[in-house]
Amino acid sequence: MPHTSTPAFVDPRTGARLPIDTLAWRSQDGNPLMVNDLAGIKRADVRTGVRTIWRYAAALPVEIAEPVSLGEGMTPLVSADIDRISCRLKLEWFAPTGSFKDRGASVLISHLRSLGITSVVEDSSGNGGAAIAAYGAAAGMAVGIFVPHYTQPAKIAQLRAYGAKVTLVPGTRQDTETAAIQEAERTYYASHNWHPMFLQGTKTLGYELWEELGFRAPDNIVIPAAAGSNVLGCHIAFSELLAAGEITSMPRIFVTQPENCCPVHHALHPEVLQGRTPDYSTTVAEGTAIRNPLRLDEMVAAIRGTGGDSTAVAEADIIATAKRLAAKGFYAEPTSAHAVAGLRQLVEAGRIGRDEETVVILTGSGLKATQFYADQFG
Repeated sequence: MPHTSTPAFVDPRTGARLPIDTLAWRSQDGNPLMVNDLAGIKRADVRTGVRTIWRYAAALPVEIAEPVSLGEGMTPLVSADIDRISCRLKLEWFAPTGSFKDRGASVLISHLRSLGITSVVEDSSGNGGAAIAAYGAAAGMAVGIFVPHYTQPAKIAQLRAYGAKVTLVPGTRQDTETAAIQEAERTYYASHNWHPMFLQGTKTLGYELWEELGFRAPDNIVIPAAAGSNVLGCHIAFSELLAAGEITSMPRIFVTQPENCCPVHHALHPEVLQGRTPDYSTTVAEGTAIRNPLRLDEMVAAIRGTGGDSTAVAEADIIATAKRLAAKGFYAEPTSAHAVAGLRQLVEAGRIGRDEETVVILTGSGLKATQFYADQFG
């Protein structure tokens, strides 16, 4: 594989390195890890006979002889006209469990199985847990998922259908993570938020866009973000493609978040707060409601480094946009619908040109939010 150096995990905040086969999921200083910079691949390295994310196996930092795959990747890229703005919608809900997180789960669980891990635990209120539960089941692992007590029953049912042991945790989302980490002392913490190999899976989204667009980068990518695995995954992929000489410039990365919980937007635009402490609250876009994302600094650097930006979307606009998308046949979670609303705001603000090629990532299916749509339509 065309790496410039031996692949390793690195703490970007201290420079500390760990071997790629370590079982550590965070650095000794308690920071989230990343994989060191890789050289990327050429178009000839794409395994065109493989119809999953594993067609980009040469771009991964490890070789997996027998990947755990359920058919993830190769999701549709559809041209659309929404709010009189032309764009391309990347329909990640065509993934096996209904969201983009299957990309990261496939690579993470494959890597852990190759290291001999047979039992994992994860904390998630939705899509991340579903992905780990499904791919853990496919790998023959015992899976425990810790969820907040307020998690929607339909999401808990999906986890249990995959055979996961579900534990409801009272209190905050942070309480749920703390409980999972405590349980991980007896098993392995396969966190989609913490583990760097999850990002190696989500970077296949960037490689896939590159291939679908005729081996080139779009002008802009608009991503609904919380923990930022798609933001960082796309940034990693296109940085590698730039290093490999396959593209000549980076796409600009734009992030959208709900107004009710937008820490990335506030980090990029601190003037919005005018020195106040943000007062975050619940949102219909619950999948993008993380108040303290682990890799906030890395996300901000990626967005700024590409010349991108962010915007925050009001609740009423998220709801209205989800309904407009559905009326055009795109049944999206509110969690990802705000990316389309954000695109409109960014175009109206002059940050994105109407004649530019823009890809909007729709991360999850409306089937994940049945109660939301039931409430809207009685």
